[in-house]
Amino acid sequence: MSRSRTAVLAALALIAGATGAAVTAAPASAAVPCTVAYSVQNQWDTGFTANVTVTNNSAAKSSWSVKWAYAGNQKITNGWNAKITQSGTAVTANNESYNGTLATGGSVSFGFQASYSGTNAVPTAFTLDGVTCNVDDGSSGGGGGGGGGTGTRVDNPYAGAKVYVNPEWSAKAAAEPGGSRISNQPTGVWLDRIAAIAGANGSMGLRAHLDAALAQKGTGEEVVQLVVYDLPGRDCAALASNGELGPTEIDKYKTQFIDPIAAILADSKYASLRIVTTIEIDSLPNLVTNTGSKATATPACDAMLANGNYVKGVGYALHKLGAIPNVYNYIDAGHHGWLGWDDNFAPSAQLFYQAANAEGATVADVHGFITNTANYSALKENNFTVNDTVNGTSVRQSKWVDWNRYVDELSYAQAFRNQLVSVGFNSGIGMLIDTSRNGWGGTARPAGPGATTSVDTYVDGGRYDRRIHIGNWCNQSGAGLGERPKAAPAAGIDAYVWMKPPGESDGSSSAIANDEGKGFDRMCDPTYTGNARNGNSMSGALPNAPLSGHWFSAQFQQLMQNAYPAL
Repeated sequence: MSRSRTAVLAALALIAGATGAAVTAAPASAAVPCTVAYSVQNQWDTGFTANVTVTNNSAAKSSWSVKWAYAGNQKITNGWNAKITQSGTAVTANNESYNGTLATGGSVSFGFQASYSGTNAVPTAFTLDGVTCNVDDGSSGGGGGGGGGTGTRVDNPYAGAKVYVNPEWSAKAAAEPGGSRISNQPTGVWLDRIAAIAGANGSMGLRAHLDAALAQKGTGEEVVQLVVYDLPGRDCAALASNGELGPTEIDKYKTQFIDPIAAILADSKYASLRIVTTIEIDSLPNLVTNTGSKATATPACDAMLANGNYVKGVGYALHKLGAIPNVYNYIDAGHHGWLGWDDNFAPSAQLFYQAANAEGATVADVHGFITNTANYSALKENNFTVNDTVNGTSVRQSKWVDWNRYVDELSYAQAFRNQLVSVGFNSGIGMLIDTSRNGWGGTARPAGPGATTSVDTYVDGGRYDRRIHIGNWCNQSGAGLGERPKAAPAAGIDAYVWMKPPGESDGSSSAIANDEGKGFDRMCDPTYTGNARNGNSMSGALPNAPLSGHWFSAQFQQLMQNAYPAL
């Protein structure tokens, strides 16, 4: 996800991750020609993954080469976002074809996996195109310092940064038996109605969260994850997540929701935070899949397509929030079980481009996209691929895949990123994948492929995602926590995130009166026999669920029990 964006880092700490060692860099300035932040993301007995972020403070470059040497026996086995070679202890990382441009003040990130034994010392010297980085060249005063954050955009906001742990969610998680195992994980803060900005019903408001994030930040970098979610006529194909604003209340959305959020985020007090904004989930994809002559069409979605208020609202949010230098906008891009079909894939990218150029926005206001938000699609199906055949029949013809081009979120997110670039988005956009509830572990997780009796036995016997139908989305039975949040886990992916806080309901199992604008959707009723959007299948929902966003203890316990990787 290489973006050439203005980034001047006050100072960089080189964190050695699990090793606990740290090297402090000199302040980035004209006197420091380049800085390199090398951070170990994960480490185990025989290997580790690391992320490297390079900032160029010299003349702009059309290609780049970063070099370092290891003191131990570290061997890089594979990498992403750079062409990495190793000769003995010497490592060279050259740009890929898509990320060679490195502006003055611009940054680029890449990552890799490596093996080692004994100690895993962090390299102490780096060069960019032969020039030593992290060292003052003598033309100005040097001196070390803690990473301060300057509020200007970096290539991948998650690289080398902590991510905000919401104390309200953390307390609920920690209060559950066994919950302390994950209560320190970062999750998204949902701004899902106007009252949430100031804090509704005694909950923390936006400023309170940002103040808490500053306290957690210390001297390092800190990401805060916000879900901006209150469009007029919100989520036109599902009642459980309907919002407070009617289909025509676009002006109220702008002046009472987006403008106040933008005013708070623009406060210089918060300029050192990296603020990730997930823009309006479950909106634009509905205009592609649930309108017109499609069997899945709804009158509400037809109305939102006709009045243009989803496109206008998303464009306005991108424009206002994108004008703030330390805000990173990620647009919702559905999931593979929604947009992975040929009929939906390319048209969605075109619609997103239209929204990114509406109401004063441009593609420069879009840092990336997020997939699988609050959904359950498996990250990686290892027991079958979309190219497999059984007795001459393609996996795409199975009832589960149903002619989709993708069978999991990682392949979809990487392919959709390429599609988005092809229609005009910046070549450096990065993807986020919500892995909060797509682990599908536990005793029912298949150990290998299904029987080759038929294409359906092969797919159904091997798939991790055990939903009755891929269109099922509400409080799914059997789901588990997915990959823990991590930065730069794969090519084109900025991070795996828990944007949907595990344990918060998708919707109530029966009608519950409320003042939050939330309706009752039969897809959350475990007795419901379905509709065209889920192949007229059972809903697969857990019973006794509260309103969407409210704490659902039974679901939280199930998610921990079925976590993959296991807790």
